[in-house]
Amino acid sequence: MEQKPYLSVIITAYKEEERLPKNLLECEKYFSDKNYTYEVIVIVDGSPDRTAEIARGFQNKFKNFKVIDNPVNHGKGYIVRQGLLEAKGEYRLFFDADGSTAINHLDSLLPEFKNGYDVVIGSRDIEGAYVQVHQAKYKEIMGDMGNWLIRIVLGLWSYPDTQCGFKMLTAKAAEEVASRMVVDRFGFDFELLILAKKLGFKIKQMPVRWLNEEGSTVTLAGPNGYFQVILDLFKTRMRLWSGAYKIK
Repeated sequence: MEQKPYLSVIITAYKEEERLPKNLLECEKYFSDKNYTYEVIVIVDGSPDRTAEIARGFQNKFKNFKVIDNPVNHGKGYIVRQGLLEAKGEYRLFFDADGSTAINHLDSLLPEFKNGYDVVIGSRDIEGAYVQVHQAKYKEIMGDMGNWLIRIVLGLWSYPDTQCGFKMLTAKAAEEVASRMVVDRFGFDFELLILAKKLGFKIKQMPVRWLNEEGSTVTLAGPNGYFQVILDLFKTRMRLWSGAYKIK
């Protein structure tokens, strides 16, 4: 029987042919002196450029490496869900191909699982966090307003930053949460957190060093827009009320 890896690293990518190579090289360097088993899964979300082709070029850089190239764009929530369920590791990390949060944050996240936590998330808005390069001011204002609305609607009062794209779960938490998730776009982050909370998993927030990378696909309207996130927020609230998530 094939041994399950200790850690799964899921890298989500869309139109990342330029930034992905740097991120994968950093991962290669980071894991070069680690003594545990791991797998790296790059999930491409129907990208029209050479992202998948470039990712496959790193096949020989890692002992356990896989590229999943979705032919159609579904949304980040869809591919995160896909990655969490495809992964085999005891612990499963997902983060963005743009490298806005570096892989070496694993050094601080991994030990928290030994302290009894099931889900460990990066945060840009707690003590110890540092935003090295900021987004455009209007995006920060809209993000802050959105986070307050998320906290009010879902009762996630203790989480000032639900949307940081650096999150890690145990295999059990990943499977129980991801199998219930339905939000395909950027609203998946708060869906993941509220499901983890409702299912009784212990969640820890960790400060991260974050830098904004140009090239974001987030817009005001459209499938990746702020309006869609707000719509998914209220849909998530309704699913919780109706019992659609089948949480006992």
